[in-house]
Amino acid sequence: MKKLKIITAIATLVLVAAGSRLLAQDRIICFGTIVDGDTIPAVQLREVIVRHYSWMLSPSEIKRNKKLIRNVKITLPYAKTAKRKLDYYERQMAGLPESEQKAMMKKAEKEIEEEFGAELKKLTFSQGHVLIKLVDRETGSTSYELVRNLRGKFRAFFYQTFAKIFGYNLKEKFDPKHNSKDRMIDRIATAVEQGKL
Repeated sequence: MKKLKIITAIATLVLVAAGSRLLAQDRIICFGTIVDGDTIPAVQLREVIVRHYSWMLSPSEIKRNKKLIRNVKITLPYAKTAKRKLDYYERQMAGLPESEQKAMMKKAEKEIEEEFGAELKKLTFSQGHVLIKLVDRETGSTSYELVRNLRGKFRAFFYQTFAKIFGYNLKEKFDPKHNSKDRMIDRIATAVEQGKL
């Protein structure tokens, strides 16, 4: 009889412990805010990208666009770096006289040439074209506009003429709404940024 009571007590403890564990698993613990006596949970959600087209790539699209995917993966870090450097130099130049701004941009151009010149010269023609598109995507301005605003109209004209000789157009806008190739570049870049490719 004494053994039966001990076994029953142990079984009851096991069942109570298992039941409380199940209840604890059904609950989600999070921060909350109390508004007018009601508790409203505060949950951190992941970033959601809303586009008028799907940015997810199907397996057939991945297979069909392998070269473009490779080119975007190679050039996207350069475009991101261009955006960071542009933001940095715009903050540094804010409020400076025009002569100091020109001197700073010459210095920045030399630094960028030393840091990335050799790597950028190794890019293929198609990678250069994708880089021009991605710089516009990241900065919101064409490469021509960036050069014109930062280095002047003559330098922008010179670079545009030089680029035209090699088949590039620095004035070309990035337009994923109306241009299917730009849309594919945008979808690939978004997938890369999200870690899906």
